[in-house]
Order: sequence, then C-alpha cells, then structure tokens
Amino acid sequence: MIFHVIGINQIFGVFQEYYTSPESNIPDAIGQDALVSLAGTIGAGLTWAGSIFVNPWMARIQNVRIITVLGAFFMSLGLFLASFNTKLWHLYMTQSILYGVGSSMYYFPILSLTPIYFDAHRGFAMGLILSGSGAGAPVINSLIARYGIGWALRILGIWNLVVGIPVACVIRKRQGFGRGDTRVGLGLVKKGTFLYQSAGAFLQAAGNFVPMYYMTTYSTSVLGYSASTASLVLALNNAVNSISRVSMGVLADRVGRQNTTIASVMLSALSVLALWYDAPRARFLAFSVFYGAYAGGYNALLPTTITDVFGVQNYAAVNSVIYFIRGIGTLFGAPVAGIILGSHSRSASVAGILGSSMDLRRRYNEVVLFDGILLVGATFCVGYVRWLDARDKGRWVWRA
Repeated sequence: MIFHVIGINQIFGVFQEYYTSPESNIPDAIGQDALVSLAGTIGAGLTWAGSIFVNPWMARIQNVRIITVLGAFFMSLGLFLASFNTKLWHLYMTQSILYGVGSSMYYFPILSLTPIYFDAHRGFAMGLILSGSGAGAPVINSLIARYGIGWALRILGIWNLVVGIPVACVIRKRQGFGRGDTRVGLGLVKKGTFLYQSAGAFLQAAGNFVPMYYMTTYSTSVLGYSASTASLVLALNNAVNSISRVSMGVLADRVGRQNTTIASVMLSALSVLALWYDAPRARFLAFSVFYGAYAGGYNALLPTTITDVFGVQNYAAVNSVIYFIRGIGTLFGAPVAGIILGSHSRSASVAGILGSSMDLRRRYNEVVLFDGILLVGATFCVGYVRWLDARDKGRWVWRA
C-alpha cells in the first residue's frame, strides 16, 4: 500500500526531467525547474500536510476503509487526468492537488495505526512498511519512451486503482484507537521537544526531496547521461533507500530509535556535501547509493520516535501536526532549489548539454550547499530533541 505513495513521490524526478525537456507535452514547463518541482512538491506536501485532517477524521469514524478507498480513487484519478495535461496549471490541478489529497487519505490510516500494534520491534515494522519504492523510475521511463507520457500516466493511474482499491479494503481500525483527544495541547506545544521535533521535521523534509527531484536533471544536464540511464541512477537510489528503511529499523530496535535517527540525518547531510558537490560521474553514483542508504532512516523512524518521545497516548495528535509541518517543509525545499537553478534551455543534443554544463554545474553546487545547510540544521534539531527528552524524563540512557 505504502509503495504507491512513497514510490510515486520518489520518482517524480523522472517526470520532472520529461516535463522540463524539449520533448515535453507542456510547452510552458520547458526549462522551468522551479515551477515543475513545485508541482511535485505540492503533491508530496499535501500527502504529509493532509495528516492534520485525515487523522482526526479517522478518530471519528470506525470504518477507516471509507478513507483509504476514496484516497486510492482520488490518487488514480489525478494520475489518469494528468495524461491529458497541456498547460502547467493542468499539472498543478491533477498530478499535484488531486493526487496529493488522495495520497494523504490513502497513506495515513496505515501509518497512524501501525505503531500502536508494535513495541519491541516497532522500528523494523515501520521500516518494512515504508520500504516500498525501488523499481518505479526505470519502469516509468520505459513506459514514457515506448508509449509516450500520456499513456504512461494512464497506465500508472489504472494500475494504482486496480491494485490500490483491494489493498485499501483490508485496513481495519484497532479497537480503542482515537478515543483520546486528537488536538495537541498548549502545554505540549510549549515543550522544547515538540518545538525542535517540528523544526527538524520541516528542515529534513525540505532537504530530503531536493536530491530526489534533481538527481535525474543533474545526470542528464551536467553529466550527459541519457534519460534512461538517469532513471536507473534514481532507481538505484530508491532501491538502496528501500533496503535502508528496513535495515535502519532493525538497527534502531537494537541501538535506539532516536540514536539511529540522528545518525541517519547527519550522514545524509555529509553525503550531500561531500559527494554531490561538484560531483563527476563516479562520485555522483556513490552519492546516489550513500544518500539512499542514509536518508531512508529518518523517514522510516519518525513515527517511532514520535511514539517514544511523546507517548502512544499523544501519538495521533502529535503525528498529525508533525507531518503537517513536514508537508510545509516539502513545499519549501525543492522549489527554492529550482529558483537557485533558474530557468534555462535544455538541449537534447550532447553538444548542447556540454555547452551549458559549466554554468549548470556552478548553479547545482549552490543547490547542494543549500540542501546541505537544511540537513545540517535538521541534524542539530533531532540531536537536541534527544537531549531534551532525556532531561525531561530525568535520566540519560544510551539506548534511546
């Protein structure tokens, strides 16, 4: 189930590469990285930000399958209608807003209900659930190359509906879930753990999607890879990310979920600054692997750390607000990176790519620094939450 949401969000870079290329079916999107990335981040941002509406809705009804089935339908409809896009605003309405609203309704019932069922192996459980994504990029690129963008989106929408509806129907609400208040109290909002957890969620979400959206355009525009090869680079990143979510979950259950979360964000920041900055082909491939390995940890472990820090009784309320803040962060990172890059001409020829690669490389280096700063800030925040949580509980334990 989560494969649909995580996988589709993480392969938007393939769509962005096509939409901004000279072959685009949307003429006013050609070369407009900031505007196209905004479309992707609206979809992903609504996925997370919708938590503030979906979680209270779940608390009020017993049959949550109503929510998940509607979510699968809206997601699929957004993707299907996107196949007819000819204007940039069409993209915003379909693959951004309609898809984003549906994905939030599809995603949060399982994300919110799962941690309550697990305790000792909560990290592994969430890592496994959130591991879906790996093969989407080359499959979508192959569909675009063979059938065109229109039929690629129609196939994706139909597949999402056919597979998603039956899966959505199996979700059941655990008895007793949602009986508590789904609102975050003022006392909790004032706590340092909540404030820094929120700031870390914003910064990590803003930084996390920058590589996802610009990995393929960097591969083609700066390194001269073909679109199919660039999609394989993104697929490699996604596949490693999927494995990482599970392995980080296992590690977290052994050495502590907060400890693993801190390491994940810190190593993500280091991989961006050390490997992506001014990267030639070999180092960029290394970045694709290492960033995929490290970045998956935070995404998989955030629900478990919310439970550990704030308690199961506050999970639904805090989870709603934290993911809403993550949605806002998602809307910030990739579009600002696109503004840093600026609009530019995109050539399908090798000569055209090489002619503009030096200027693009300089601008991408600025994007890398921007992304690194976001992730370094997120590292400080999650580390400080660890210290504040120990202080509030009156004891320091190494395995936390």
